[in-house]
Amino acid sequence: MSVVLLRSLILYILVIFAVRLMGKRQLGELQPSELVITILVSNIATLPLEDVNIPVIVGVTPILALVCFEVIVSWVNLRIPRLRKIISGSPKIIISNGKIDPHVMRELRFSVDDLLMALRGNNIFNIEDVQFAIVETTGNVSVMKKSEAETPTRSDLNIKQKTFDPPKIIVSDGIINRKALTSLGLDDQWITDTLKKQSMKLADVFIMTADTQGSCFISDKGGNAPRICKGGSS
Repeated sequence: MSVVLLRSLILYILVIFAVRLMGKRQLGELQPSELVITILVSNIATLPLEDVNIPVIVGVTPILALVCFEVIVSWVNLRIPRLRKIISGSPKIIISNGKIDPHVMRELRFSVDDLLMALRGNNIFNIEDVQFAIVETTGNVSVMKKSEAETPTRSDLNIKQKTFDPPKIIVSDGIINRKALTSLGLDDQWITDTLKKQSMKLADVFIMTADTQGSCFISDKGGNAPRICKGGSS
């Protein structure tokens, strides 16, 4: 049993390393070559676990070889566009100027239901609102709405608003994230003063976020209603 656990740990670490080396992508965002490598790596990793008579190195070696091969292929793809097109394919335009291209849909074996489902995934429920749509090499569909169907922005309404970075988590389960705190130009004393105004202790904080303006959101461990402060005030 200890041998199986040790093998599992070794292969687990190796597969995590392999996936990280290939880049941070979700399964639906993998290119065809990356998906093939991922499937092969997962299958190879199970062999030494299913049969303890197979040396671990028998599983480790091909995994490392496949990952290295994928890294090399990715490097070559960046420098040879024609090869990248052969391996990963190229994006296909299925809607242009509001018109659906049935030939491209047949080429991609894309049904009407597939198209409508992809549009709904982009929060579009009326196909009349689509100006342009393209199927990426990952299979995802990118959509541009017609101008009259777009939600107006602040600039469209001539509303001026300053832009700020999103809030960061500065306390998680009672522990201060000093890196995030420093990046916001705040310190421990600011947290202490803010929590004091809210009649709270650091140990009671489940999540606390803050932004560069000193506004904060505090959720306690008791599941009570969150507390919101503006500019560090209660």
